[in-house]
Amino acid sequence: MKSLHHKVAVVTGATSGIGARIAEVFAGEGAYVVLAGRREREGHERAAALGEQATFVRCDVSLEADVEALVGHAVDRYGRLDIMVNNAGGPGNMASVTDFDTEVFARTMAVHVAGVMLGIKHAARQMVVQRSGSIINVASLAGKIAGWSGLDYSTAKAAVLHLTRCTAVDLGEYQVRVNSVSPGFVPTGIFAKGAGADASVADAAAPSAAAMFKPLLDSNQPLPGTVATDDVAAAALWLAGDASRLVTGQDLAVDGGMTAGRPAAVSRAERTRMRDHLSEDVRATEVRP
Repeated sequence: MKSLHHKVAVVTGATSGIGARIAEVFAGEGAYVVLAGRREREGHERAAALGEQATFVRCDVSLEADVEALVGHAVDRYGRLDIMVNNAGGPGNMASVTDFDTEVFARTMAVHVAGVMLGIKHAARQMVVQRSGSIINVASLAGKIAGWSGLDYSTAKAAVLHLTRCTAVDLGEYQVRVNSVSPGFVPTGIFAKGAGADASVADAAAPSAAAMFKPLLDSNQPLPGTVATDDVAAAALWLAGDASRLVTGQDLAVDGGMTAGRPAAVSRAERTRMRDHLSEDVRATEVRP
């Protein structure tokens, strides 16, 4: 039997990138999936491609009425809600704090933090009644290490990590689990969007991001290879299923080890350069009259 046989899942931000792949994997494992996002054409196309077990609902996660209606659609159509994936988001702004636009900051918080809170709130109302459910929040390595993304995005993702822990404690007595996944650098359209590209153009440009990442990953990621949407979806699948039934309040990093530390080869090379430099200084001192 497939691992999510007849379970009901909602995935926000499911019109592209990580959210789209999570929806595909969940459907492939037997779940009924409600895809959510702001782009209606892309959403309906993706839902249609998954067949009768999938539907699409337009949703802006920063609006509580939209999130409430989204969860209501899932419950009205399928009678329950087993999995909620809070994935919707956008790129950060790379401006310095001295120049940061407060409206941009507020919008990022509204989507990435308040949007996740609303997803948890309305999913939990149904899951508490059922006394079961798995909520998965998509965070980021940027929420753990500064300097990899804009201060608004990084701050928001750090908040998501603690919101995950707080709500896991809040909902545990009802057998509702709350966890997060923190992807590393995944080549999706979010990077082109951050550069100002239209969403539809950004999605098509996603593969070019992989080549851009290579030198960055070589010097910062212990495990070689680019993190793919498949990798993040696999982590979400495990958290969604019964195999993780006693896991809650946890973050699963899918980042090739970047948050653990830099590659050993990079450290060895630096120590060799330092040793050689110091050896030269010693030799120079020895030959002085």
